[in-house]
Amino acid sequence: MNYSYVLILLASVTVNYLCSYGLKKWEQNVFLKKCTGFFAIIFNLGLLFYYKYYNFFIENINNIFKQDFVLKHIALPLGISFFTFQQISYIADRIQNKVSHYRLVDYTLFVSYFPQLIAGPIVRHGELIPQFQNNELKSFHSANFLKGVRIFSLGLGKKILVADELGKVVNAGFSSINSLDTPSAAVTMLFYTFQIFFDFSAYSDMAIGIGKMMNIDLPRNFDQPYLSASVKEFWKRWHITLNSFFTEYVYYPLGGSRCSKIINLRNIMTVFLLSGIWHGANWTFVVWGIVNGLAICLESLISYEKLNRTVRICITFVFTNFAWVMFRSQSVGEALLFYKQLFAGRVTGHITTLLGSLSGFKTKVIEYVINTLGVSDGVSTFFMVYALILLTVCVYAGMLNDTVKWVDQHKPKTAAMILLAVMVALCVIFFSDVTVFLYFNF
Repeated sequence: MNYSYVLILLASVTVNYLCSYGLKKWEQNVFLKKCTGFFAIIFNLGLLFYYKYYNFFIENINNIFKQDFVLKHIALPLGISFFTFQQISYIADRIQNKVSHYRLVDYTLFVSYFPQLIAGPIVRHGELIPQFQNNELKSFHSANFLKGVRIFSLGLGKKILVADELGKVVNAGFSSINSLDTPSAAVTMLFYTFQIFFDFSAYSDMAIGIGKMMNIDLPRNFDQPYLSASVKEFWKRWHITLNSFFTEYVYYPLGGSRCSKIINLRNIMTVFLLSGIWHGANWTFVVWGIVNGLAICLESLISYEKLNRTVRICITFVFTNFAWVMFRSQSVGEALLFYKQLFAGRVTGHITTLLGSLSGFKTKVIEYVINTLGVSDGVSTFFMVYALILLTVCVYAGMLNDTVKWVDQHKPKTAAMILLAVMVALCVIFFSDVTVFLYFNF
């Protein structure tokens, strides 16, 4: 662990808090107020740029202008994208006098609240600080604690039992793109579509669950995104808090939809370009953001909603699959190679090798039994069935309400709690297979 990054967080909190104090002190001095607000925004963006985009910027300068500037070995501090955006939203609201200056302890707790610090949800000050100040929430509530345990446990299961299993196939596929045929490329793409949903939503569920144990309500981040009937609707259901941030602090200030059609399209493209850049310092994220923006612009220009909703859901899901390939790839060239393999029409039987990557601690006993019995192609058949079971679980779970809603709608019954306990026990047993959350990289 690099403890110096704790200092980065503390420095960020200190500077933003002092700027908030300055906005309070110079409330009647328009010039000093604007200077303070401008400095705070530049400080936050500058910090994010240095740690997340500096090497990307220098590398492209070297490539374009044939220079030889030295790249720095800069490790990305966990959660910097999230706590930076939270503070930008606070400073922006302070500049517009939408919120008062908070106490230092409340503000520090808001920025550093550990359940959602590393990978969200992105929480606004108005959603969190009033809860910290509510004395009624500072005592133990058994109902909230039980609800939080259920939400956390389901998120843990989504991560360990589903997302990480899907990730084995995804990693194998993207590490050997040249070997992929059409079926194996399609399976890799589909598995990643579900992996990123179950992985990211699992973290959000676990953060919300821990918060609920402490009587703190964190905002929902997902709402059945793969049942969206348009790309626009998808972005209202996927990473809801990020979309809300860009809508509030970028889209509306640019004019939103209350302007000419061409300006509105510009606003949409600006939001999605920034969204792509926010996700990472790679051209794949830029292209991914642009593609999503173009899709929403196209939807606004044609009579897309006249199509049957089921048809639109299918079209949106297929588009999302293809877009995620660009998001997952290490380079644009790698993504294009993946698409080439997908549409090549070759069937080489590589799917058997690909699904063999599901082999691990969870499957060793079954593999041993099959090999002992000497069943011909038994292991390959088992992995095929296992993959189908995983996909069935993904489709079924993806059609359910988000975890928080599901827990609200289903009271804890004895049988359900026993099953939940068994699931948690399995997760503990399989901890050796756990990988880091995907959004730790962003």
